[in-house]
Parts: sequence; C-alpha cells; structure tokens
Amino acid sequence: MVEYIQLFVGAFFAATLSGAAGFGGALLLLPLLVAVVGVSQAVPLLTVAQFVGNMSRAALGARHIQWKWVGWFLLGAIPASWLGALWFVQIPREWVTRAIGGAMLFYLILNYLGVVKLHPSTATMIVGGGVTGLLSGLIGSAGPLGAAIFLALGLPPVAYIASEATSALVMHGIKTLVYQQYLNLDQAFWRLAVCLGVAMILGSWLAQRLIKRIPREQFNRYVGVLLAAIAMYMLVHG
Repeated sequence: MVEYIQLFVGAFFAATLSGAAGFGGALLLLPLLVAVVGVSQAVPLLTVAQFVGNMSRAALGARHIQWKWVGWFLLGAIPASWLGALWFVQIPREWVTRAIGGAMLFYLILNYLGVVKLHPSTATMIVGGGVTGLLSGLIGSAGPLGAAIFLALGLPPVAYIASEATSALVMHGIKTLVYQQYLNLDQAFWRLAVCLGVAMILGSWLAQRLIKRIPREQFNRYVGVLLAAIAMYMLVHG
C-alpha cells in the first residue's frame, strides 16, 4: 500500500510539471519507479503513465492542437519510436541520457547566443520527430528534445502543450504495444499503471488551469530555463 501512495504522489507532481512545461515529469518519476519496481519494469510503467498523462493534456487542449505540425512530427516519430522500443534493453540508458542532456544544453547555449535557431519547417519536424521517437523508445522519454522542437513553433502555451502531448501520446502508445508483446507485464504491473494514470490525469488538470494564466513570452522564458536545468541534470546524472 505504501508503494501505491509513493507512486501516486510522485506521478501527480510529475504530471503537473509536464502539463505546465510540456516535459520534465519523466525525469522526476523514473528514479522513483526504479526504486520501487526495479529497472526492468520502470521504463514500461513510465511509458503507460506518460501515455495517460499525455492523453489527458491533449484532451484538455484539443481545440488548440496544431495538427499540421503534429502530423509532420509523427511521420518521423512513429517508426523511430517502434525501433527504439525494440532496442531499449540493449543500450545502456545512462549513456543515451547523458548524450541527450549534453546535446540539449549545447543547443540552448547556441540558441541563446543567437548562433543557431530552430525554424519551423516540414524537414525540422520530420527529422526532429525521428530523433525524439528513437531516443524515447530507448530510454523511456525524450520529452525535453520534443519540447524544444515544438517550442520553436512559437505557439501559445495551451497550443504548445496540447500539440506536444498529442505527438507524445502516439509515441507512448506504440511503445506500450511493443513492451506488452515482448515483456511480461503481469496484473501487479497494470494495477500500478492504473494508480499512476489517475494521478497523471489530476496533475494534468491542475497544470492546464495554471498555464492559461501565463503570458506567452513569460511562458517561453520559463520553459527555456527549465529546459536548461533538465539538460544539465541529464548530463550529470544520466
């Protein structure tokens, strides 16, 4: 019973963070899942929890989803996330996580200095979706990378959150199907998944109420600072 309470509280705060920024929740929740259920169950359980969390964020902002950009992103993300999910047990997760953190921090520095900027285009979304999907399948989440790509579109906060959540929803759905096929996910796993799912929905609802009150420019600065903090954490801790 204690583990259910721990995971529920952790998932609620993770969903609130993800719902307010579009990413970050997985990095909070994954260490807790590893401590409670072990590494082999943590990534699939995180995937199911994120599936529910993203579904709730997409539903709450459904009217604001930018379907054109989401479609181009998923064109690369769908096959790549399936491939990454098949490979995730074969590559050390710490290496991939540090690589993502280092690349993200490098990009943010160059972007801040005005040396390089992501410009909205079909190619950017397809390639970005492919890289995000592959890494998401390998380590359970690549939220900061996907967030950076959607943030470059300059969307209003609710549209940004809902569009990014829709793309993540599809990727996590694909990974869940792969994990279900190749891993032994018993009844205890699915009971924990339901517990996490309820917490994710509640956290997403709270976050939706918060971001509606934040001006776009202030929101973009907030997300940029959080992206840098998350990237540094990934680089250091793996």
